[in-house]
Amino acid sequence: MKNWSRMMTSSDEITMATDPVLAPAANAPPVQVWVRWMTSRRRSYMMFCEFSLVERIGIVKQGLPAIILVTLANDMSVPREVLFGWLGIPRATANRKVRENAVLTQNESERALGIARVVGQVSKIVLESGNDEGFDAAKWTAAWLDRPNPAFGGRRPGGYMDTTDGRELVAGLVAQMQSGAYA
Repeated sequence: MKNWSRMMTSSDEITMATDPVLAPAANAPPVQVWVRWMTSRRRSYMMFCEFSLVERIGIVKQGLPAIILVTLANDMSVPREVLFGWLGIPRATANRKVRENAVLTQNESERALGIARVVGQVSKIVLESGNDEGFDAAKWTAAWLDRPNPAFGGRRPGGYMDTTDGRELVAGLVAQMQSGAYA
């Protein structure tokens, strides 16, 4: 895994320090925070939607560990092949990278980060609406991505997650749900 030591701002560290699951041990480097997130039973995807643009670019350029694909598929309760399809990553490539504990390419990292950010966006919306107890943002997002949606001409939002513009379109629709602009 590449060096994650410069990925977080002080506000990220404050957010993580107040979350009992993500709070690092005293003076733990950010890479340990990342590993803790990956191995935590209660992952907070909001972390991904709160990174600044510069931080996201840095993450994508360094590459995400391929194991995030397994984590996403498990958390979303979807077969890996479904997730790989949404991300436009060939199954053999994804499986090989996971097996070899490799790092995703910039393109693959950007797509995986995009899905994680949408899950984080849904988590944030539900939290801000009042009661997120018992709500599973990852599973809800997966079901929503896989359901035909009139805003996409009856197509499934997951089919748009493999392109930058598609991810922006999906994230924009999720934001509209929060404001009630589109139901």
